[in-house]
Amino acid sequence: MSTPLPFPLAEAPDAPSEEAARKLFAGEIDFVKGVVAMDGLPPADRLEVCFAGRSNVGKSTLINALTGRRALARASNTPGRTQEINYFDLAAQAYLVDLPGYGFAKAPIPVVEKWQRLLKAYLQGRVTLRRAFVLIDSRHGVKAVDEEIMSLLDSAAVTFQVVMTKADKVKEKDREKALAATRAALQKHPAAFPEIVSTSSEKGDGIATLRAIVRRITLEG
Repeated sequence: MSTPLPFPLAEAPDAPSEEAARKLFAGEIDFVKGVVAMDGLPPADRLEVCFAGRSNVGKSTLINALTGRRALARASNTPGRTQEINYFDLAAQAYLVDLPGYGFAKAPIPVVEKWQRLLKAYLQGRVTLRRAFVLIDSRHGVKAVDEEIMSLLDSAAVTFQVVMTKADKVKEKDREKALAATRAALQKHPAAFPEIVSTSSEKGDGIATLRAIVRRITLEG
């Protein structure tokens, strides 16, 4: 009998769950606001999930793929340029929250420090935050800056789930190698959710699975 892998890949949803999630994300999704300080956050009147990741990990592309909108979340051509917490309303049921990309920030140090403080305050103080999706590039695996955000989520007691991006950009053996390294890294983090989602925004792989996970979180309350 084989030993189950730690942090297995999340299974695809059954057909009814996939369709319900598709309908949820096919509904009204609107940009609410970009937030630069905690007092600018919208009312905590619904659950929210956030997306965090290094600059150029494909975060905006993934959000656009989830929502079926080409330009809902906008990627900056300059890494580290986006320094706002961007809120999107998901069918008046939940918020999708796009966090500033971290790492390789081509911005003045005081500006970087300001949004790092905002990020920390948000993660530690937003009571309606139910899960953080931490995006890891399948080509590069977990980097030191990813470890930092995971440790911050541990200390904030915010459950986070790793989403591997750009899975179509690597050969299968390299993808498995990155997954193995990611699993090893996650074992050090108590806030890590025990499943990984592997995605390709370009090919659509894993998108239905991630939609279903978000829908399940909103239903659980």
